[in-house]
Amino acid sequence: MSSSGNLVVAATAAAVGAGAAMFYLTSKDIQKSRPKGSSVANPTTGPRKYLIGGNWKSNGSYEENVARIKVFNEAGPIPDNVEVVLCVPYIHIPMVLSQLRDDIEVGAQDCGVNEKDGAYTGEVGAHMLKDIGCTWVIIGHSERREGFGMAGEPEELCAKKCKNALNKGLKVMFAIGEKKEERESGVTMKVCAKQLEPLAKLLEPKDWANVAIAYEPVWAIGTGLTATPEMAQETHADIRKWIKENVSEEVAEAIRIQYGGSMKGANAEALLKQPDIDGGLIGGASLQADFFNVVNGVPK
Repeated sequence: MSSSGNLVVAATAAAVGAGAAMFYLTSKDIQKSRPKGSSVANPTTGPRKYLIGGNWKSNGSYEENVARIKVFNEAGPIPDNVEVVLCVPYIHIPMVLSQLRDDIEVGAQDCGVNEKDGAYTGEVGAHMLKDIGCTWVIIGHSERREGFGMAGEPEELCAKKCKNALNKGLKVMFAIGEKKEERESGVTMKVCAKQLEPLAKLLEPKDWANVAIAYEPVWAIGTGLTATPEMAQETHADIRKWIKENVSEEVAEAIRIQYGGSMKGANAEALLKQPDIDGGLIGGASLQADFFNVVNGVPK
């Protein structure tokens, strides 16, 4: 190789090394550049702080998600009785953590069952999510329970993932819900209880403080169909009653139960007025400015 070729190789290697070092430093200080958010006092207070979670699912190029972040950063203040979280694809977590306003938390849509590093090809451990700066993770979403071109995740696995995430310091939105034929057969609560039972057996009393239950009727996810506020309230009340009878009255009173069946700006206010609906887990609307119509749909 010529001396000029050696110089090119050396320069390229130096540039790559410098880039790697820069990424390493950025990943350690990734949230220092986040813009400040703002809040506004909400005189209406309930027994539990509202939790509005956004699930971006597998959506968005880098440029598209940068544009979404800009919309949310400019969306105005968040009511002070609302906690807001965006759960984004793994690959976009560092970018979102560095650019999104600091009063919106960042989470993932799943995590591995593995408790530490190791030979778990393709998995992202809860400890890794915590290390990068995530505070929340969704576990048990119906799309993962059902499977999409792969085996679905059984109840016991979802419970183990939840416990592992809690042990690593993450908070969990634990999703449950019934299919259309199960709703029509009158077994909605039987299905929800089956999904909750392994979790109740596995969690310690202290764990429940970092769990929210996301009730998502499968027939309403991404279909445009929505349970009426009265239907949703009835199921939420039944879930709270089950927790009271199978975990404890204290946990039942404190736990937040989100509604996740096609909630959007147009129906959020009516749903969030219900006494046992403590927020939402939002799919499609969380990719749009309408997400803040949900955030601002809490009772005032």
